[in-house]
Amino acid sequence: MTNAAMPATEEPCCRFCGTRLEHTFVDLGMSPLCQKHLRASDLSKMEPFYPLHVWVCSECFLVQLEEFVPPEEIFGDGEYAYFSSYSSSWLDHARRYVERMRETFSIDARSFVVEIASNDGYLLQYFQARHTRVLGIEPASNTAAVARERGIETLVRFFGRDVAREVAAASGRADLIVANNVIAHVPDINDFVAGLAILLAGEGVLTLEFPHLQRLVEGNQFDTIYHEHFSYLSFGTIEQILARHGLVVFDVEELPTHGGSLRVYGRHAGNETRRIDRRVDDLRAREIAAGMRTLAYHSRFGERVQATKRKLLSFLISARNEGRTIVGYGAPGKGNTLLNYCGIRSDFLDYTVDRSPHKQGGFLPGTHIPIKHPDEIARTRPDYLLILPWNLKEEIMEQMAGIRDWNGRFVVPIPEVRVLP
Repeated sequence: MTNAAMPATEEPCCRFCGTRLEHTFVDLGMSPLCQKHLRASDLSKMEPFYPLHVWVCSECFLVQLEEFVPPEEIFGDGEYAYFSSYSSSWLDHARRYVERMRETFSIDARSFVVEIASNDGYLLQYFQARHTRVLGIEPASNTAAVARERGIETLVRFFGRDVAREVAAASGRADLIVANNVIAHVPDINDFVAGLAILLAGEGVLTLEFPHLQRLVEGNQFDTIYHEHFSYLSFGTIEQILARHGLVVFDVEELPTHGGSLRVYGRHAGNETRRIDRRVDDLRAREIAAGMRTLAYHSRFGERVQATKRKLLSFLISARNEGRTIVGYGAPGKGNTLLNYCGIRSDFLDYTVDRSPHKQGGFLPGTHIPIKHPDEIARTRPDYLLILPWNLKEEIMEQMAGIRDWNGRFVVPIPEVRVLP
């Protein structure tokens, strides 16, 4: 491997408030880009690894990685491997969201909806089916191409102030802006949020979904840390970021997605047609009571992560020593962080499987574990199936219920290793 990181500054600074970063949240060592799956011809080539050293800002408490890899290298080369439509539960989540927005905010055929990081059109397709005017803005050209094949207008660009001005001038300002699981992927978080403020109509609504830092800490979800995620957000921090750019949070929902997420509802500060719900005050108070605006809260996380690594490796070593076979299910970003941090390669996992044909036939970055079609599980009949996208374990256990025919068992690694009954 090579440590081919871009040279970091001697004194890294917070990407939001500019404060010098001096306090470690967790250090997961060196890891490759989690969505850069390899082909057989790549296995003998040098593979770049980058630091997964996570900092917490002592001023605004934004948890963050330094920008070792520019977004253009992660998303902009036409080979981004994540396609949202291959998760049935995520499609259901998108469908329910669309109905909620239509009912709550009267989004209809007269409205203009823009989704930032629209991927393969997984969500906008449901608005479009109801004759709402939509636009997707997506930096990954290969996923955008799939959306266009569905007839969804998609702009292949990285979103920020400049793109917001262009879209507002050409198409008008948006009645609803959707930004699901994207703000964490943005290195210049101020440019991104300023763009949201520019594009949002005067009485428009913005919704942001992102994994909640409190759930990450409480659920020991260290595997959700990878280079594609530059920031890890609490409610208090996202309020500060939006407020700097003239946006106010007027409501918030706590969601089960991605191990525990927030859906934040925003509006312009001058738009008082939507009152601030008491859930905003309640969540802010709960975070403060939990200590989330203290360095002590963040400093304890690393020790728990190390203990989890030891427990998982102990299980795998014992199972292998007993002659058991173990394979993985899924090739998600979180799985690659887990496997690389713990040093789990094909000596522990024979292979993993994934429903996405874009991943099948490839190899996981760093560990070089082969990715096969799910049918391979029935053919080889492993003793254990390690579920790497543990946030989808119910969906996966239903799909793979047939492993019980040979007394196969499911294993989840987070918050700590468990063999499921």
